[in-house]
Amino acid sequence: MALLTKMAPVGLVLVGSLALGGCATKGFVREQVGAVNQRVDALEQKLQATDGTARQALTEAQAASGQAQNNGQRLDQLNARVDSVEQQMQQAQRKRARN
Repeated sequence: MALLTKMAPVGLVLVGSLALGGCATKGFVREQVGAVNQRVDALEQKLQATDGTARQALTEAQAASGQAQNNGQRLDQLNARVDSVEQQMQQAQRKRARN
């Protein structure tokens, strides 16, 4: 009997912890999952917006790169023409200096 009186509080604690510990209700889980889903949806929208912005920036950068290459080619052509004109001017000055 003494053993039973000593074990009674332990038994009550075990029964109480099982009764109070229980599983989460469906409503609680839905509420928690719903909040997480809202945050995930918001992050997905931000990610899509960021992705769209990045794609647009890439397109514009590629166009600018192409334009820069075209401008570089035109400058090379103009430099060649300027060099040619300078050579002609130097030749003309030499001829005048001889005469």
